Amino acid sequence: LVTAPGSGAEVIPFIKTYCNLPAAIGFTAIYAKLCDNLEQKNVFYACVIPFLLFFSAFALVIYPNSGFLHPHVFVDKVAARLPVGFGAPLAIVRNWSFALFYVLAEMWGSVVTSLLFWGFANEVTTVDEAKKYYPLFGMGANVALIFSGQYVKWVSKMRANLAPGVDAWAVALRYLMGAVISSGGVLLATYAYMQKNIVAKQEASGQTNKAPRKKRQKMTLKESAKFLMSSSYIRNLAILVISYGMCINLVEVSWKSKIKLAFPDPNDYSAFMGNFSSAMGSVTLVMMLIGRSVFQKFGWKTAALVTPTMIGLTGLMFFLLNIFGKTFEPVAALLGTTPLMLAVLVGAAQNILSKSSKYSLFDPCKEMAYIPLDQESKTKGKAAIDVVGNPLGKSGGAMVQQILIFAVGSLAAATPYLAAILGMVVFFWYRAANSLGTQFEEAMQPE
Repeated sequence: LVTAPGSGAEVIPFIKTYCNLPAAIGFTAIYAKLCDNLEQKNVFYACVIPFLLFFSAFALVIYPNSGFLHPHVFVDKVAARLPVGFGAPLAIVRNWSFALFYVLAEMWGSVVTSLLFWGFANEVTTVDEAKKYYPLFGMGANVALIFSGQYVKWVSKMRANLAPGVDAWAVALRYLMGAVISSGGVLLATYAYMQKNIVAKQEASGQTNKAPRKKRQKMTLKESAKFLMSSSYIRNLAILVISYGMCINLVEVSWKSKIKLAFPDPNDYSAFMGNFSSAMGSVTLVMMLIGRSVFQKFGWKTAALVTPTMIGLTGLMFFLLNIFGKTFEPVAALLGTTPLMLAVLVGAAQNILSKSSKYSLFDPCKEMAYIPLDQESKTKGKAAIDVVGNPLGKSGGAMVQQILIFAVGSLAAATPYLAAILGMVVFFWYRAANSLGTQFEEAMQPE
């Protein structure tokens, strides 16, 4: 989407606000209905399979016909009559199928990883086991991240060597989505095996954390939201997730705009992101090993404060580099690079350190916090927080960026304000984490 015709990194704040957030709210309503009407294991299948069908259809049908499906002529006519500031929203309309792919790819992480995987883990894992094994669960995901990054890089190289006239992106998409569908098949088969051979035995012996299934009053979406927000525990969890989404978006959009300037060719952009994914997987593996010691020696609250500290410090460093770019020109020359590439590399380091601390500490902390909750809060609370909270945070960050762009003229001119807002959000994140830490420790005392 970033390298599509008439598009760029400036579309990200708009798509997160006007596409991702409504899609997340809609999914949460559907998920609540599914939880009321299906067994939990069937909810898993009902959520995963449509994603895999869409990714397959995108590679085989939608992308090859995107020239016909995308309304370039219509958008060109509309763009000629509107101010330049409407370029980003019009780029979403122009490349609507790419925008749809972006939305569902973003939701895949929220739905399958945050909601379904961790929800399943919370049902079959005790708090003591979680402290030992939750950081390790993420290690497998990050081993996959290393290999997937190199796979993307390999596909980029292969795409660069195709014969003239061949649609390189169409070929690459088939390889990439083929890997996604294959992984999805393994995911479904593994889940089915665990339901049949592990969960069934645990339920028979009463070892799961799942409350006995009973008839309960079905609540509307509005009633569910009111029920969830009446709990300060749930509110603090929501603030943590929203704050992360907002902070990472405030920095990431500025960083991706720098990447596009440094790597305007889609092939080079894709190769850089492949190396970035592998580097993030490697760093996160190390952070996972450190994370186990942090939980065991310092406890939940300290572990929960590492991520806002990391994002706050590295994010402010990235913004300072952008604000005082000329001051750092001698440093860039000494390192044999340009100020632009230095900003790209510092932004990459910021993203890697922030996300590795999230995967190794923030996510396990968040998932442990669900364990003491009742079944209603675990299912609907988790859906509301994980599926809506993260897009809501990113949309909040995107809305701030949109307002600042209209107010000061550009993302670069808004950088000082973004740095100040980042510091303010981190402050409220700290407060919520401290409060939730006290509540979590009190909730776990009976055990």
